[in-house]
Amino acid sequence: MVAMELSARPSMPAGAPGLGCHVHGALGSHGQRWVGRPQAARCNAIEIICHLTWSTLFLCLVFATSAWQHLEEALVPLSKERESLLQEHKALKERLDQEYDQLAERKRGFQQEIDALGTLNTRIKEYLDAKKVEKLNELQERHTLSLSQLQKCEARKQDISVELDKSKQLLRSQDQLKRNIDDNLNYRKTKAEVDRLAHDIELLEENVLSIGSKSTIGADHKRHAQEKERLLSETTEMANKDLDRYYTALDKALMRFHTMKMEEINKIIKELWQQTYRGQDIDCISISSDSEGAGTRPYSYRVVMQNGGAELEMRGRCSAGQKVLASLIIRLALAETFCLNCGILALDEPTTNLDGPNAESLAAALLRIMESRKGQENFQLIVITHDERFVQLIGQRQLAEKYYRVSKDEQQHSKIEAQEIFD
Repeated sequence: MVAMELSARPSMPAGAPGLGCHVHGALGSHGQRWVGRPQAARCNAIEIICHLTWSTLFLCLVFATSAWQHLEEALVPLSKERESLLQEHKALKERLDQEYDQLAERKRGFQQEIDALGTLNTRIKEYLDAKKVEKLNELQERHTLSLSQLQKCEARKQDISVELDKSKQLLRSQDQLKRNIDDNLNYRKTKAEVDRLAHDIELLEENVLSIGSKSTIGADHKRHAQEKERLLSETTEMANKDLDRYYTALDKALMRFHTMKMEEINKIIKELWQQTYRGQDIDCISISSDSEGAGTRPYSYRVVMQNGGAELEMRGRCSAGQKVLASLIIRLALAETFCLNCGILALDEPTTNLDGPNAESLAAALLRIMESRKGQENFQLIVITHDERFVQLIGQRQLAEKYYRVSKDEQQHSKIEAQEIFD
């Protein structure tokens, strides 16, 4: 290959300019000169030199290729190391960025604190410039002076209180003296009246002696007293008989009134219970009254429930919801019976312990009561409840226009808001 490259390379023309000088410079170390030599010898020398040059270049190229391969092989771990270093550089850069952001955030916080301190410094400076320290000292001095004056006033108040107590004691003693004087004057008036009456008695005795003997007057007086006692006894007996007849009539009237009202109350209770209660275990309830003793009017009342003809007392046999419903129905019946002229009916948490169907039935019963009473001018139903569903059931536009909601604001103050009723 080297021979081909050398043979293919064109030969240097003879007498090329500068070539003799170069060869002369290269071979001049032996002290020989080419001048006067044959032209062929010069060309052979040049070819030898070119062959050596190309051989050297080829060897350099081979060595460079081998070195390049070694460099590439050595470059592989360096590339991996470079990648790891780049990743470390990236991670380090991200960490430094985070630290930079944190430091920037701290810087902003410090800057805000510096601004706040600057504001406080400005306010302190304004405070000092306004001479408020002097005013504060002046106010403290005035406060101290006021405290001393207050202490003096307290001491003066105690002295005045002591003097006032003395004056009250003196006044009480004067009142006692006044009462003594009044009692003395009354005694004198009473004594004068007694003397006058004694004188009148003496005159009357003299007149009695002049009219007749004392025995005749005493007999007449005794006869008149006996007649008075007889009349008083007869009058008392007649009055007692009249009172007995009045008591008997009143007792019978009360009995009839009580029986009539109890029938009316039980009738209303039965209707409301059948309209309201949705259970199947109790047909109706009623109020039963029993006399506590023979010949007495006080009654012992109890609430009984009826189911299938059997009558049992509700106490201890019914649930909490049944108790609440029975209590509400009894109150409504009493209001319907005895409060016709009083148009206010108030219910506080009427749906307590009531299930959904019974609460709806109670709302329907209240709606019927409001419908029947809407022609009454002074009728007003007040319901206090936390049950939103119950409010929606009894709230109808044809019966009421709004309701009121009581709640608390952010400062825990109670507020009352009017809420419109929508169909």
